[in-house]
Amino acid sequence: MQQISKTALVHYSSPPTVGGVEAVISAHARVLLGAGYPVDVISGRGDAGALPEGTGYVCIPEMDSQNPKVLEMNASLIEGTVPPGFDPAVRGLASRLGEALSGYSTVMIHNVLTKHFNMALTAALWSLIERGSPWKPVAWVHDISWTSEHSLPALHPGYPWDLLRRFDPRVQYVAVSQERRAALAGLLGCPESAIRVIYNGVSPEAFYSLSAVSTRIARELDLWRCDLIVLLPVRVTQAKNLELACRVAGSLKSSGLRCRFIVTGPPDPHDEQSMLYYSSLLDLRENLGVQEEVRFIFELGSAGGEGLTIGPQAVAELYRIADAVLMPSRREGFGMPVLEAGLLGLPVFSTPVPASVEIGGATVHLITDGMPAETISRQILEWARSSRSLAMKAKVRQGFTWQAIFDRDILPLLRDAQAG
Repeated sequence: MQQISKTALVHYSSPPTVGGVEAVISAHARVLLGAGYPVDVISGRGDAGALPEGTGYVCIPEMDSQNPKVLEMNASLIEGTVPPGFDPAVRGLASRLGEALSGYSTVMIHNVLTKHFNMALTAALWSLIERGSPWKPVAWVHDISWTSEHSLPALHPGYPWDLLRRFDPRVQYVAVSQERRAALAGLLGCPESAIRVIYNGVSPEAFYSLSAVSTRIARELDLWRCDLIVLLPVRVTQAKNLELACRVAGSLKSSGLRCRFIVTGPPDPHDEQSMLYYSSLLDLRENLGVQEEVRFIFELGSAGGEGLTIGPQAVAELYRIADAVLMPSRREGFGMPVLEAGLLGLPVFSTPVPASVEIGGATVHLITDGMPAETISRQILEWARSSRSLAMKAKVRQGFTWQAIFDRDILPLLRDAQAG
């Protein structure tokens, strides 16, 4: 059995220091740990308590770009003079890093090999690589000093500045965009194929501020891989006409759309008629072949048969995730979901309940009495295919969550590094 890779993430600083690279390091640590890969962060400034639980942390103060001794050396380097203390600083850092990095399979070096903020650290890492480090060095390139007009005045020909444009086939280079890859390849004089592109990602759970229950719902319903998420924020009663929603879902499924229709409210477990209606919907769902597409939050309850009931906070969180709201109700005294959806800018497909007609008006996609499910699904499909915002939203949640990026890009990198 192949041994699990142990990974170190290296940068000048790490959380709680605020910065784009620091945020990426935290996300990398979280997704690595989630996949069962042990990970440590090694930086000059940070705190273990600010990192994802389970992340190891090693602090080497001389790695910090804001360390007083580093700032003093930088003042000379900016003027083109290598200070007397530079070589001793390189040797000291190489010694400490050599010890700290023992035992790792992969070392992801964020920005240090291409930015000039701590040249002694850059030189120390290169000295370890030159010796034939037992770990695979990965240069994770967010920014490049030699291609930045702002940074160029601080750079000069020769050592140590030329280390920032050095190519070494022992290093796996990673750029965070195609643009960065092209710039890096031009600088290093290597083919673009020698550089992987691994984009940054987002954590929908964190961005949507999801509670534990909503995170679980999103995971169990596989929401991040959907093309369309339709919310039905209603209880399971005959007045809500949920059988129509099942048929609409079936029609949308036949169009090739990966969709979820989520009914947030429960049936009344103490009302026999309510439970019979719920049971009939489960049967209809099975007959239509939309067991995956039409989901009731209630059915995510315990194995003992007790249904799951969620409160207003979790419902609001599901609104944030959803792409559209469907209200096929036969009757409503008002229709509060119309207003709730409006507040979030979600399109509403609704029968002519009071809130839709009297408040929503022309802003609501009206479902007329007796409209066939196929007509409604076509209406939803036309909106979905014409919505650029929905296309972008689906693209991000399907391909640019940190989990998707880990599965597609980071995991193969780890395996290749381990194999090498």
